[in-house]
Amino acid sequence: MSFTPGETDPSEFRGGESSGLWSIAPGNQVTFNRLELDRILRLYGRMVAAGEWRDYAIDFLKDRAVFSVFRRSSEVPIYRIEKNPKLARKQGAYSVVSATGLIMRRGPELDRVLRVLDRSLSVVAG
Repeated sequence: MSFTPGETDPSEFRGGESSGLWSIAPGNQVTFNRLELDRILRLYGRMVAAGEWRDYAIDFLKDRAVFSVFRRSSEVPIYRIEKNPKLARKQGAYSVVSATGLIMRRGPELDRVLRVLDRSLSVVAG
């Protein structure tokens, strides 16, 4: 397949995209990558279906990315899922923060951090 000057293959890597572990948007903002958003949105969908969560917001800041979860859109977020690459080597880049500011769980792996919110994975011993 040939392309005319100025056209590129849609599957080709472009200079503005990041293929590394940390996604940085063109404006030097930290973002969630596709796999991270998929994991967060799967949890969000289960919680919406259970009637516990109703709305969300995503903020891409210079130092961190934040996925906020709301019971109602007019309230403060009940949880914030944060990604802070500067803490990756120290405490872990991912954290779940409650409405009061309490860090419920922090770590280097998103799946493990989200377990604090995912009640469907509980084990019953007996």
